[in-house]
Amino acid sequence: MLATQIPVPEALPDTFRAVDLCGVLLNGILGGLIARRKNYDLVGFVVLAILTATAGGILRDVMIQAGPPFALTDPYYLYTACAGALIAWWVPFRSTPARRLLVVADAVVLGTWSATGASKALANGLGVMPALLLGCLTAVGGSMIRDVSVGETPAVFGGNKLYAIPALCAAGTDVALVSAGLAEAWAMLASALVGAGTCLVAYWRSWRLPVSADVERERARRRRERAAAGWLRRGGGTPTTASASALVRGAGIAAGWRRALMVLPRRVSRRPLRRREPLDPADM
Repeated sequence: MLATQIPVPEALPDTFRAVDLCGVLLNGILGGLIARRKNYDLVGFVVLAILTATAGGILRDVMIQAGPPFALTDPYYLYTACAGALIAWWVPFRSTPARRLLVVADAVVLGTWSATGASKALANGLGVMPALLLGCLTAVGGSMIRDVSVGETPAVFGGNKLYAIPALCAAGTDVALVSAGLAEAWAMLASALVGAGTCLVAYWRSWRLPVSADVERERARRRRERAAAGWLRRGGGTPTTASASALVRGAGIAAGWRRALMVLPRRVSRRPLRRREPLDPADM
């Protein structure tokens, strides 16, 4: 059976709408938790909830220019976001099971919103790159505007667990499946599963993209290794980490090994390959 001939269940679009509204509620709660951390009043809770839950979709619809933003024409979106703010006002979500529930739900919503943004871009005649951009913007745009509103660097800019990359994977999957001729509903379902699965694995394995400081540390480590290897070739014995660093900082090998003799060896503490950190709503 061809991909275009696979029947689409009638309940699938309603399922996506239900997941979409659940995502609005969840992101309203996340915005409210940031307001709780900042010790805001109820107005701050509501504003951050609405920004987190609807800003990404509003930006997408404004950039597509296909009528008023959907979040403003459908009253359920604003009501649901305000409900999320009230839930965060009364429920602190401090327990570990509650935080894990938020992570799983947020991963499902991220995949769904990324697929929705990419699908709307393709439906309005945009190309591959705009579809990828709008798919990521739909998923992470609200959290970026929320972070800027509270005076913080957006969490998707680095130093946190992967968030924009799973959104990009979901949007890319939707674009590839639609281009292959699969029905839009099935493409969105597969893309949502890919985005959610990638996000959950990234949280579980604590995957992060390298930042500029990591690159500089890696370059410094390679310079130390090259200096130590050069010293060994000249019969200088086995250097310690401190003496290798002195070699790099010195004006040359001749000056470096004399300085290294005056440095006591020190124990090198290796960082664990896998670090477990407490879940923070700011990472979402």
